[in-house]
Amino acid sequence: MRAAIVEAVGKVSVTTVPDPVPGPRDVVVKVASCGLCGTDLHILQGEFAPTLPIVPGHEFAGEIVGLGRDVTELSVGDKVAVDPSLHCHECRYCRSGRGNLCDNWAAIGVTVPGGAAEFAVAPVANCVRLPDHIDVRDAALIEPLSCAVRGYDVLNGNLGAQVLIYGSGTMGLMMLELAKRTGAASVDVLDVNAQRLATATTLGCTGAAARADELDRPGGWDVVIDATGNAAAIQDGLGRVAKGGTFLQFGVSDYATTAVIEPYRIYNQEITITGSMAVLHSYERAAALFASGVLDASVFISDRLPLEQYPQAVERFQAGIGRKIVVEP
Repeated sequence: MRAAIVEAVGKVSVTTVPDPVPGPRDVVVKVASCGLCGTDLHILQGEFAPTLPIVPGHEFAGEIVGLGRDVTELSVGDKVAVDPSLHCHECRYCRSGRGNLCDNWAAIGVTVPGGAAEFAVAPVANCVRLPDHIDVRDAALIEPLSCAVRGYDVLNGNLGAQVLIYGSGTMGLMMLELAKRTGAASVDVLDVNAQRLATATTLGCTGAAARADELDRPGGWDVVIDATGNAAAIQDGLGRVAKGGTFLQFGVSDYATTAVIEPYRIYNQEITITGSMAVLHSYERAAALFASGVLDASVFISDRLPLEQYPQAVERFQAGIGRKIVVEP
């Protein structure tokens, strides 16, 4: 089969690799679409993945074309979206229900071959059957949506909150859509990319600007979400949290990224600084939300490229062009 391969740090290509073989409790998925995200760039930079080469792609969906000998829950022909999480179920974090913090954390498309290929293997337990009305080519959006759902689990809901989101890429826009549905009184979005910011306006944000100073909120925001991973955005966002408010680190930063905090202010104003890591008990809910129409795929997916153009897709993503970019094998 054909697959994208991160061969070495900074080097990605498309080549022919052996077809995947399922284990007893695995299925083989014919990939309909696979999304690119910031994690893929980190892998290309030599972060996250323990060894290279690797077939990337942790956001994917498709049709089952093969079954392991012990699989009875699903059938050939079923359309599924795949949760890439591979928890060990043995460490203290897994045993306490915090599998996203697993000591032996692994993921399809990060530590084992992923969905940037014609076919991919996944445990049957990681597959969610899709209803007939969903276009499986759009269902690659479910995995990033499940990360956004996890983010709002961490925030624990806050009716009537004033929300500020840094970044109007795919993840920032998903956080916007969920904020609107979790009782936010207002949702402001910041981005230096005018084209992306225009999409946030189209989706109904309260305010849209390149800098927080352009918005009228002198007391700060109850909830500030960084969906960029950018050091300057994070630093600015930490200073925009209102008294008693929460800062959520949702974007994925480079390992070396740092920010300065003011311990007295955190104490004196009872500010919470927290993070949200990947997917946790949120994939099935994200699939249900997606099926209900919480996202408009025609807005979120800006580029659909053939698998053979995976290197070009990476280049577009690195350049900040478009929103969600998917490859379709």
